[in-house]
Amino acid sequence: MTKEELHELFEYKDGNLYWKVDRFTKKCKGKKAGSKCKNGYEHIQINYKYIYSHRAIFLYHHGYLPKILDHINGIRDDNRIENLREVTSFQNAWNMKIKLGSSGVKGVTWDKAHKKWFAQIRAKNKKIYIGRFESLEDAEQAYKSHLQLHHGEYTRDGTLL
Repeated sequence: MTKEELHELFEYKDGNLYWKVDRFTKKCKGKKAGSKCKNGYEHIQINYKYIYSHRAIFLYHHGYLPKILDHINGIRDDNRIENLREVTSFQNAWNMKIKLGSSGVKGVTWDKAHKKWFAQIRAKNKKIYIGRFESLEDAEQAYKSHLQLHHGEYTRDGTLL
């Protein structure tokens, strides 16, 4: 699949691709292309092969397909081009939705032995010890400052979307 082929078949509008042509016996010209998968992504069937809509949209705009694409806001069916970016596997993991532990704060747990809040972060497959803190708020603040340092624009701040 090439950028030119996509431009022949589709028109892009507001994060969606719309058919420019009728396909086989279906009258689909002008209709939104694709359907939602069980995993929350949308996909489109082109020439008997499926491609995720976000990948087709990225190719439509940029002319190449990166190995890994990220939805910046974490919403799998928000395929606006400004919400899509090429990332490494580490950057993609940093932007994943998270399951919060008992503290309610990503990266912070209660250390029973020391009776303090323990903060750590993972960056490039390494755990980085941040410290132990008297208050949950201090541990959370320290964690968030390390997020910016290690993950930059690819971070998710510990809140669930």
